[in-house]
Amino acid sequence: MTLFAFLKSRPIFWASVAGTSVGCACFIKDLMQGGKFTKETDESDKVVIVTGSNTGIGKETVRELARRGATVYMACRDMKKCEQAREEIVLETKNKYVYCRECDLASMDSIRNFVATFKREQANLHILINNAGVMRCPRSLTKDGFEMQLGVNHLGHFLLTNLLLDVLKKSCPSRIVNVSSLAHTRGEINTGDLNSEKSYDDAKAYNQSKLANILFTRELARRLEGTGVTVNALHPGIVDTELFRHMGFFTNFFAGLFVRPLFWPFVKTVRNGAQTSLYVALDPELENVTGKYFSDCHFQEVAGAATDAQTAKWLWAVSEKWTCAPVLDVKTE
Repeated sequence: MTLFAFLKSRPIFWASVAGTSVGCACFIKDLMQGGKFTKETDESDKVVIVTGSNTGIGKETVRELARRGATVYMACRDMKKCEQAREEIVLETKNKYVYCRECDLASMDSIRNFVATFKREQANLHILINNAGVMRCPRSLTKDGFEMQLGVNHLGHFLLTNLLLDVLKKSCPSRIVNVSSLAHTRGEINTGDLNSEKSYDDAKAYNQSKLANILFTRELARRLEGTGVTVNALHPGIVDTELFRHMGFFTNFFAGLFVRPLFWPFVKTVRNGAQTSLYVALDPELENVTGKYFSDCHFQEVAGAATDAQTAKWLWAVSEKWTCAPVLDVKTE
């Protein structure tokens, strides 16, 4: 009998194939998890806001911040889910300074109410993590009439950030972290139809909103130079979160049986998806770094469209007008 004669048995052969396939998938999965923020830091003197933090990478970001002792505000639309996540995190980390506050980024009034409440409760803000987002949803409008992806991913965070700048400046050194995406490389700012009123493509609208995140980051960094407040953007990676809930290809019955298992090795867990957010928010070596873009806990170059200073200024002016945000003095060139 040869060494591999046992493989002539079909059950054993197919079991071997299955075992090898699972092993290869797990190996690929491990490779795809990306960089990790491993530095131990004490954040017990820090106040942090994380938007969209009742699930996904936002929730994992809050969990780790709480573990490190930070006072964390979970700014979320769904208060029931937020409170469930908060209770889980408090019980696990033994950090009672984790709070739920309503903040619907699809409503300018909700954002303003959140900021007013926060300022009554806290005198300082050291880290703002603009994490919330929607992706490739059917065309719908925010409460103020903005296309949903532009409204939540960009305009909501634009207003929130500008309303909190006075507290961030007072608390410096402080940081703003904008969660963008590699999708910005396929984005284009449609100056003739920014709000997708003439036509709508869910992918183009998403890519535009993620490019807007980077243009906002770079322009804000320019305007904040010398204030002690830094602002950086990042790509968290392809992460297995609820962000895909509007993409039927990934959520229907067929996908659950056949597509998701094939997709599984190539996506990050939510814990690993949060690592770059934590790195940009907490790494001491980035205290004076601003206007940059990171992925897998490393600096990355942005797409050419994201370096267009004129488009960034145009987008800022439109965003300021549409959201009625407080005017931030422009730094002279």
